[in-house]
Amino acid sequence: MARLADYFVLVGYDPGKRGSGDGQGQILQRFPEKDWEDNPFPQGIELFCQPSGWQLFTERNPPTFFVAVLTDINSERHYCACFTFWEAVESAQPQSHPRNGEEEEEEPSSPVQPAQLFAPKSLVLVSRLDHAEVFRNSLGLIYTIYVDGLSVSLENVIGNLLTCTIPITGGAQPDVEDEAARTISLGAGDRQVIQTPINDSLPVSSCSVALLFRQLGITNVLYLFCAALTEHKILFLSSSYQRLTDACRALLALMFPLKYSFTYVPILPAQLLEVLSTPTPFIIGVHSIFQSETQELLDVVIADLDGGTVNVPECVHISLLPEPLLQQTREALSMVLDPELEVADLAFPPSTISASSLKMQDKEIRAVFLRLFAQLLQGYRWCLHIIRIHPEPVIRFHKAAFLGQRGLTEDDFLTKVLEGMAFAGFVTERGAPYRSIDLFDELVAYEVKRMRAEEGNKQKILRHIKELAEKLYKNENPYPAVTMHKVQKPTEGCHLRLHQKPFPRLDEGMVQWIIDQATAKLQTAPPAVKAEKKCMVPSGPPIAAIMDRNGNALANSARRLEVVRNCISYVFENKMLEAKKLFPAVLRAMKGRAARHCLTQELNLHVQQNRAVLDHQQFDFIIRMMNCCLQDCTAMDEHGIAAALLPLVTAFCRKLSPGITQFAYSCVQEHVVWTNIQFWEAMFYCDVQNHIRALYLDNNEENHTDEESTEGPQEAKSALEIASEQLRLWPTMSREKQQELIQKEESTVFSQAIHYANRMSYLLLPLDTSKNRLLRSSGLGDVESVSNSFVTNSIAGSVAESYDTESGFEDAESSDVANYVVRFINRFVDKVCTESGVTNEHLKGLHVMIPDIVQMHIETLDAVHRESKRLPPIQKPKLLRPNLLVGEECVMEGLRVYLMPDGREEAAGGNIGGPPLLPAEGAIFLTTYRIIFKGTPTDPLVGEQVVIRSFPIASLTKEKKINVQAQVDQFIQEGLQLRSCTFQLLKIAFDEEVASDSAEIFRKHLHKLRYPQHVRGTFAFTVGQSPKQAMQPKAKEKNPSLRTLSKNLVKNAKKTIGRQYVTRKKYTPPMWEQRSSQHFPEDNEDEISVSEEMDRSTLTPTTTIKPSDKMTINHLVERACCRDYQRLGLGTLSSSLTRSKNEPFRISTVNRMYAICRSYPGLLIVPQSIQDNTIQRISRCYRQNRFPVVCWRNSRTKAVLLRSGGLHGKGVVGLFKSQNAPTAGPSQTDSTSLEQEKYLQAVVNSMPHYADAGGRNTLSGFTSAHMSSSGKWGSIRASGRMSSYALNMEIGSRLAGKDLLGTQHNGTPAEASFLRQHRASLYIIGDKSQLKGVKPDPLQHWEVVPIEVFDVRQVKASFKKLMKACVPGCPSTDPSVAYLRSLEESEWLSQIHKILQISVLVVELLDTGSSVLVSLEDGWDITTQVVSLVQLLSDPYYRTLEGFRLLVEKEWLSFGHRFSHRGAQTLAGQSSGFAPIFLQFLDCVHQIHLQFPMEFEFSQYYLKFLSYHYISNRFRTFLLDSDYERIELGLLYEEKGERKSQQVYKSIWDYIERLNKKAPVFFNYMYAPEDGEVLRPYSNISNLKVWDYYTEETLSEGPSYDWELAQGQPEHVEEADRQDTGAPQTKRKIIWPCYDNRSRVEPDAISKLLEELQNLEMELGQVPERWKDTWDKVKASQRSEARQEGSRTPSSLLMSSGLSHHRRSLGVYLQESGVGSTLNLSLDSDTSSTSTPSSGKQGGRRSTSTLYSQFQMSESENRSYEGSLYKKGAFMKPWKPRWFVLDKTKHQLRYYDSRMDTECKGVIDLAEVESITPGTPTMGAPKTVDEKAFFDLKTTKRVYNFCAQDVQLAQQWIDRIQSCLSDA
Repeated sequence: MARLADYFVLVGYDPGKRGSGDGQGQILQRFPEKDWEDNPFPQGIELFCQPSGWQLFTERNPPTFFVAVLTDINSERHYCACFTFWEAVESAQPQSHPRNGEEEEEEPSSPVQPAQLFAPKSLVLVSRLDHAEVFRNSLGLIYTIYVDGLSVSLENVIGNLLTCTIPITGGAQPDVEDEAARTISLGAGDRQVIQTPINDSLPVSSCSVALLFRQLGITNVLYLFCAALTEHKILFLSSSYQRLTDACRALLALMFPLKYSFTYVPILPAQLLEVLSTPTPFIIGVHSIFQSETQELLDVVIADLDGGTVNVPECVHISLLPEPLLQQTREALSMVLDPELEVADLAFPPSTISASSLKMQDKEIRAVFLRLFAQLLQGYRWCLHIIRIHPEPVIRFHKAAFLGQRGLTEDDFLTKVLEGMAFAGFVTERGAPYRSIDLFDELVAYEVKRMRAEEGNKQKILRHIKELAEKLYKNENPYPAVTMHKVQKPTEGCHLRLHQKPFPRLDEGMVQWIIDQATAKLQTAPPAVKAEKKCMVPSGPPIAAIMDRNGNALANSARRLEVVRNCISYVFENKMLEAKKLFPAVLRAMKGRAARHCLTQELNLHVQQNRAVLDHQQFDFIIRMMNCCLQDCTAMDEHGIAAALLPLVTAFCRKLSPGITQFAYSCVQEHVVWTNIQFWEAMFYCDVQNHIRALYLDNNEENHTDEESTEGPQEAKSALEIASEQLRLWPTMSREKQQELIQKEESTVFSQAIHYANRMSYLLLPLDTSKNRLLRSSGLGDVESVSNSFVTNSIAGSVAESYDTESGFEDAESSDVANYVVRFINRFVDKVCTESGVTNEHLKGLHVMIPDIVQMHIETLDAVHRESKRLPPIQKPKLLRPNLLVGEECVMEGLRVYLMPDGREEAAGGNIGGPPLLPAEGAIFLTTYRIIFKGTPTDPLVGEQVVIRSFPIASLTKEKKINVQAQVDQFIQEGLQLRSCTFQLLKIAFDEEVASDSAEIFRKHLHKLRYPQHVRGTFAFTVGQSPKQAMQPKAKEKNPSLRTLSKNLVKNAKKTIGRQYVTRKKYTPPMWEQRSSQHFPEDNEDEISVSEEMDRSTLTPTTTIKPSDKMTINHLVERACCRDYQRLGLGTLSSSLTRSKNEPFRISTVNRMYAICRSYPGLLIVPQSIQDNTIQRISRCYRQNRFPVVCWRNSRTKAVLLRSGGLHGKGVVGLFKSQNAPTAGPSQTDSTSLEQEKYLQAVVNSMPHYADAGGRNTLSGFTSAHMSSSGKWGSIRASGRMSSYALNMEIGSRLAGKDLLGTQHNGTPAEASFLRQHRASLYIIGDKSQLKGVKPDPLQHWEVVPIEVFDVRQVKASFKKLMKACVPGCPSTDPSVAYLRSLEESEWLSQIHKILQISVLVVELLDTGSSVLVSLEDGWDITTQVVSLVQLLSDPYYRTLEGFRLLVEKEWLSFGHRFSHRGAQTLAGQSSGFAPIFLQFLDCVHQIHLQFPMEFEFSQYYLKFLSYHYISNRFRTFLLDSDYERIELGLLYEEKGERKSQQVYKSIWDYIERLNKKAPVFFNYMYAPEDGEVLRPYSNISNLKVWDYYTEETLSEGPSYDWELAQGQPEHVEEADRQDTGAPQTKRKIIWPCYDNRSRVEPDAISKLLEELQNLEMELGQVPERWKDTWDKVKASQRSEARQEGSRTPSSLLMSSGLSHHRRSLGVYLQESGVGSTLNLSLDSDTSSTSTPSSGKQGGRRSTSTLYSQFQMSESENRSYEGSLYKKGAFMKPWKPRWFVLDKTKHQLRYYDSRMDTECKGVIDLAEVESITPGTPTMGAPKTVDEKAFFDLKTTKRVYNFCAQDVQLAQQWIDRIQSCLSDA
């Protein structure tokens, strides 16, 4: 039972203290006077009676009633019911201040003078129970007795009130009448029924909640609700005190089952307003007259009840309920409060709908919130950890796990609620496993499933709400029937009575006596025991079972988990390659929670199976998985991943060396979770709970084995269930038993604490403890920063037993880290041990132990750290060695690097898809010849492939340092970007193991090799020699006579040229004045001195060759040029010895000593009539002394093509006199230009029709006036004056760079007849800027064509841009556009267009009979390009392999294109950079080749081969700048003598020749030239294609131009493939565009057939025929066949007439050749796949010759007779048993390896069989067989020897074959 009221107090106005205007209250009387022992009297009641201050009023106010709430020091609430009425102030008092200055009107009629002021007086009841209505009635009764003067003793009533007891709430059954509903009477004829709630844990709200919603509305109340739960400050304003109290009470009722534990003052008195600025959260009510005082509160949520507003300040952020709960709650509230809303839109709304009564609505709203909490906290009991059961339960809540399982870790609201005080109270109160339960417990345990099911169904939800509301209502009003109060009320308006006596003073003694009596009676009465109904609290379904709808739990597909499982099992089965392939997928899967759980479970299984000791690679994989798993975990570890891994990281380990083991935890420390103390607590409590559960489970099993025979359910008992069971038994146990249990539990917790101290030291101490000292000093103090790179190891698990406090290991080294870790662990241990009740002695012991544990662990770690540093890094693949050429040597061993992807997308898996080949990890090698990267892709899906990228060092154009991030998980590394002009880019990042100085050394070596001091340092010279020898050329020279010859040549030339020799760069023509006695530094290559006087004869130009020079001439004649001149009929050597005058041209030896022009060849073609000494003079007019010489003659029109350097400007010749005389006399200039004219005239005269006409002025019927205007070419451009002449228009407009619409397609002139009429006999094509010196002359027969050309600088710039376009350094944003745009900006194609245009123009002119002199720039760049192209287009000979070689040797090498200078091959050329003049020429040839594919004997590959090797420095051919320099080095004539001696080919031509003999790589099968055709290619840019040489690469083998290297690899593969030819092999091949060499993997049909032929011949033991011979025979037989058929196919169509044609002709030819019939078989049979090694992969190819293949029947029908026979192989082969099949249908005898074999090994055509004769055994025949079993089969081609098992069989075979033959 409990007292209804504790104190009755009378409070009045204190007249003595009213100085300041505000009065004060004073307690007039209180009963009982003595405090109750259990409940002291609360202080400050007088403040709360008049919260707005004690004041006097001038009129009587009606009485008021409200309940204030006071909270005492023990946080008990006291309800103060204040009933206030007003009394007149006694007249004795001076009228010091009437309140408002109003004087009351005096009523003279009244006998008593009325007072003018009224003071408040309050009757107060103080109680711990909240029965507001009862208090209102009771105080009202007292007032009524007083005011109406009833004849009842006030003392009696008050005494009764204070002694009235009511039943203790809770657990009372409604049927026990007087228990639940207590009827009380105060002895004034009144009666009240007090209904106590059935369950006192549920708050009582009557109508307050509903009223609150009415005042503020749904959204506002929800804001307040969330603000209260998340601990914000809340202030209610109202002008009604009762409403303030109600609102506060309603808010608390809504928060049930959480209890508000902060400041709670529903009515705050004015004097205490400063409480509002307290920093702690509160719920306070204040009268609205103080509204202005609340304005400056910045962080308070203010609810104005009267205005219905809630004001949230800007700085306050209220976290709202998580969706979808917020929405659902809103909808439910709206259904309860506004049921009409649903039907508001209906046309015929039902009339019945109306809201429930206020009291019912109140309960419905509370039901909504009760459901809300049940949903918010569902499954909370599964996250409780019970860490002690006895003496009283200690329970902790695992917040992180709860949030994680609910999938609400990100949710602000729930997180704050769980961290709040209210929830802590909730856990303490409701966590206990054994207690009485209420509505909430039932709801959260049993109804959650129902709520989930009903979601979204409004009717069902409403029904549920109504059910709950019923229960709540029943709880508050157990007896609706008996709520009959009978209490007197005062008469209306009694407070206005004038003659009101003051409230009487009560008799204390009498009241006290009544109280004492009642107390005495109570003490004699038996104590009322509250019948508590305790039971085990139900846990409800676990969260996992409820959470499915979030989909969070199911976010990962089963396939991912499968991958994780497979990968782990591969790791443990040591299938590392498989594991590596799955690994990226596993890492991606780890983003999902399910996969992480799956990983921990799988690993746990392996630990249980005792597979925790791993090898290094396994260890590495497991660590990487664990780290990946942990990196997505937050510090809270809400999914328990870190918790699950914690036992595993101390289990997995690897042996580093005997006795030293490294555990996994030392590698997974870099995660913030390990430094989070809450994580460790949760883990600790979880473990403790498991141990305590085990403790009691064991007990049970010992004690109660007999009772609990069914052990199934027993096992599944949770810790809470066990605890509940224990708590039920606790009171029944003996004292000793209780003590024993307490002690056991305590020691369990203690041992766990030791265990955790160890665990924490494992994960917090870094592997390298010394390293962290530095980090410590930089603020490692706070918990957060512990996660510095800790990498650690373990001591044996139980340090606890072996610790030794005496040793006091203080080691200065590591004390910083140690101290830090010790402090962290101490903090943890203090917290958990005090919470879980560990004894003080034990706690002290722990504090002593922890430093030792840490110190021992540090010592263990040092050893592990030492050993682990010795480990080689294991995950690196082993370095693959590149294949090197013969004579190529490694300069630097491989540096481990990553090859990064650049802007080309194919390799990185870009536009074509597929796994990325790059980045690849491997090594970069520097050899004397190349830079090579070789490695394997980092993507495990292509891990077996090998990636090779390389280029010759000589082709390096740019090297720059870059910073790259090589792998996602690694730091930025330094790298290099190397660009090569073979269109290759190596973007490499050095591995961290490569020291930066070795990277520097690499760069230095690279530079040294790229730019050698002298051309002798290049690879072509140093190949196969040690560097020392490279400087001693004598060792190289084999042929002494050649050596002396070149010495003499050089000696003479040196003398001639004088000191010019020293400057290696551009040189001016020699100065004749200063020629003799110059000394200059030797190049230490000959020992001759230069000081001797020079031979005069070398200077005077001679026409007769002196005998001493005969040898020189012989050698010169052998040069390419001479062979070609003779072919062209431009003069032979004999004719220059005994010169016949009728030849127009002669071979001049004037330059044989390279005296006139150093960059020209020794023998030159000049007009017959010009003397050598004239030539010497003419040469000075031209740049570099390159005077015009003839290089080609048109055999039909006899027009000649000449080349020269550009002319010097006027007066430049004067410079030649001496440097002091810059201007020259006019006479000299004139004479030179005369001779020049004479020279040109001689050329003109050499053309046949001039010789006929005989006069220099007669131009075949044309007056010379026509030729006069030399500006004609310009004028064509300017005015269309001569547009009627198609040619001129064509030429002019082309040169202007515009192709006019009128011209015909191919650039062919419109009509040749026009040209006949007016054309000059010699056109000089010169640079516009240089032609100022040539004066127009009406009498001359030549015409100048000024054109604008681009210079070398432009070519360089354009080439750079082209390289960047084709091989971009990094991916661009918009690939298609960017590539094409940058290609256009490079202007490369427009340069090619220009060159082709000029060349076609020259071809036109030559073809129409005019000669052309090309005289551009210095005569060695564009001139060479144009001249070579002209010859290529005009003369089919140059389009053969031999002719093209000759063309290059003649025009490029002999005529001195400066290969070394343009290729920047030595240190001297470094500054000038690379200019690809020759490459541009080859690109032009490629364009022509594309347009005329049948005109060239060589293939595109040949052009690419030259492009690659002319800059690779592998051959000597393209080194140096002129023949002179080559002779000087002894290169030019050495080849003959050396060719046999050295197998390293020094000349590219020999190499090509040799290769061409072996394989048809350079041959164009479509070659079928038209006789004498002149090619005229289109040159418009739209007709040009980007050469694929620029864009293609083969990563499988590197560039395919070093043939030995490329061929070296695939052989092994073939071998491997041949072993299992029995198995059918797939014919499907995957060819990667940037990886495979397509021409090799899938060769064209003809190459394939030729290859098969060769392999067959090898197999048959014949010497294979050269492929070329075979091909020629095929063509010949095809031609003859074509002739026989009578079709006049022109030869050009021959080869392109379809593949069947080739195949057929091939078959025809093979049958005639005496190779033997097996050959047919390889081409014609369907199943030839094993006959050749290469086709082992492809399976056989059907050939057109197989006549039966279209309608082939099944095998069985075709086998007329079969059996086994021995067959003698071809010549010198052994006997072999074979399975023979005689086939009548196909009329052939087939044989197989064995009976089961499906692939036919050979066929003997019976049509070719001549006879069958008995045979004789030969060598090697089977021994046991009878002689008569042998027989021979003779065909037209060869004899087959057979042998059967016995004589009968042999006879049968002979008969069968005979019968077949006779049938035929």
